[in-house]
Amino acid sequence: MSRNRSIEDDFTRRMIIAAGAGGVVWAGLVARLFQLQVLEREKYQAAAEDNHIKLALAPPQRGRILDRFGKPLASHRRAGRVSIVPEQTRDPAGTLAQVAALIDLSDERIERLAGEITAGRRRNAGFVPIIVANELTYEDFARMNVHAAEIPGVQVEMALTRSYPRGRDFAHVLGYVARASQDDLERLSVGMEADEAKRLEKLFRHPDMRTGRQGMERFAEEYLRGKPGFRKLVTNAHGRVIEEIPDERFAPVPGKDLYITIDSDLQRAVIERFGEESGAAVMIQVDTGDVLAMVSTPAFDPNDFVNGISGTAYAELRDNPQSPLYPRAHGGVYPPGSTFKMVVATAALESGAVKPTDRVNCNGYYRFGNRTWHCWKKGGHGSMDMHNGIKHSCDVYFYDIARRTGVEAIAAAARKFGFGEAWTLGMTGARGGLVPDPEWKQRAMGEPWYEGETLNFGIGQGQLGVTPLQLSLMTARIAAEGRSLKPHLVGLGPQSGDDGVLDQPLDKDIIDIMRSGMYGVTSEGGGTAYRSGDLGLGGPRMAGKSGTAQVRRISKAERDKGIRKGLNIERELRDHALFVAYAPADNPKYACAVVVEHGESGSGAAAPMARDILRFAIENDSGRKPAYGQTASVTPAGQGEPT
Repeated sequence: MSRNRSIEDDFTRRMIIAAGAGGVVWAGLVARLFQLQVLEREKYQAAAEDNHIKLALAPPQRGRILDRFGKPLASHRRAGRVSIVPEQTRDPAGTLAQVAALIDLSDERIERLAGEITAGRRRNAGFVPIIVANELTYEDFARMNVHAAEIPGVQVEMALTRSYPRGRDFAHVLGYVARASQDDLERLSVGMEADEAKRLEKLFRHPDMRTGRQGMERFAEEYLRGKPGFRKLVTNAHGRVIEEIPDERFAPVPGKDLYITIDSDLQRAVIERFGEESGAAVMIQVDTGDVLAMVSTPAFDPNDFVNGISGTAYAELRDNPQSPLYPRAHGGVYPPGSTFKMVVATAALESGAVKPTDRVNCNGYYRFGNRTWHCWKKGGHGSMDMHNGIKHSCDVYFYDIARRTGVEAIAAAARKFGFGEAWTLGMTGARGGLVPDPEWKQRAMGEPWYEGETLNFGIGQGQLGVTPLQLSLMTARIAAEGRSLKPHLVGLGPQSGDDGVLDQPLDKDIIDIMRSGMYGVTSEGGGTAYRSGDLGLGGPRMAGKSGTAQVRRISKAERDKGIRKGLNIERELRDHALFVAYAPADNPKYACAVVVEHGESGSGAAAPMARDILRFAIENDSGRKPAYGQTASVTPAGQGEPT
């Protein structure tokens, strides 16, 4: 009996010990659960979220470029896109084959994409999407959307892409954007620390990022770019994005809008007036220096470059005989011909070598040394003073006063008018042309300057080379009676630090003589552009100067036989036609320069064009202030312009 009781007591003790131990274990478990679920809840919730929430780089929306009245010239639009995330596909070749079965992909494209996917993994950028196709048609976009879930690593989305709604109109002013090349990255990271340069490279590896390659897009890159942020993405076990969580803390900062001074309606009117001709035109507002139109035609469509242009398409542009890639307005260098004669006349009066009443007899040629220089008018103009020399564009008159004035004085006057300087104004491709003088010739050619070269200089020929932009600046200074002039192309945005002010003193009395001569050209009988002076507005007239610039040397035999022109000579051997003008003549508001390549006659081809674009400017001058000078009433930057 006592033995049974002892066994029962032993069993009871063991049960109590076991129960106590179990209670301790349970208490520990409860305590641990309390710690995990209550005390450390936020820590483990964050860790869990890290397993299925990813922060993906979000590039900023690039700022727009707008004209002086707020009309978009460079903006955004939505377009369908297919991309592959390298880290989410085990078989890149198989994935690309599946995509190629749904949309058109060339073998060359597939091979290049396979290389990009491999390179992305190699540089630890496996989560950066590789663009497979942009600008999907509606049918392709719908087909890809249906099947994307079946193909690991494939993303189909509507993405913002840079858009140039005016197409070719502003190609040489705005330039274009493109995917950043290694050269671009090296240029953009100059002066950066290594870590900062790596972050920049990572940003530009994103498929949505573009960098400015030419024009305003390149000049204002940092201003337009903005600052990147992040997207908070929820992914499933396979890494596919299933949701995006909005979070303003990570939002990218969009780039700033850039305003330029050009009037897009005037720009279009100038382009239409050129028609099939090639050439350039620049118009400047006389009192402000604002560039209102800057046309180089023909041009390319910058939209073709945004997502990469094919080698074939680029070769067509490069090899086009009319050179659409050439920025004629600020980078095209031409002999100015007779449009330069106001500079020569100014130099002659400033130097005291000539009085405006001095007369030179023109019998059609000018002998100097053992050579003969010819006037454009075979029989000659007779006795010419300065006013009539400009009005009739008498070459003999200008041969004589150029020789008496000297090359140094003419070159100095040319620089006062802006020649010899590359006026970038925020664009790429600007050239300064050439204002030759003895020092330049000795340095460049190792030869002395010959006085006969001064005669060619006096009629805007020889080594002298100018741009249409420079010609418009000269004309604006004359229209402004010699006052200082600072040209502008950026209305609101970063200013170009490379450009100066035309503020070297010009005597108003001398400039008034130039203005009188230019008025005679268009408004007095015998003026070389008398037929084009009337703007057809019931009063206002333009003042101007014609120019015809030779592109070849005319032999004595051809001159004796008759100079070949028109259909009797190849187009590329025909003279360039130039005209500079301002209007209204009595109270100038607008100054312009027009160059018609191989147009042969300044008064016949370029003058009517200048008249028509000045008339358009005056007719459409509503007195509106630029949008950047007041509260801009423009469409705010949003999710893209309509296609």
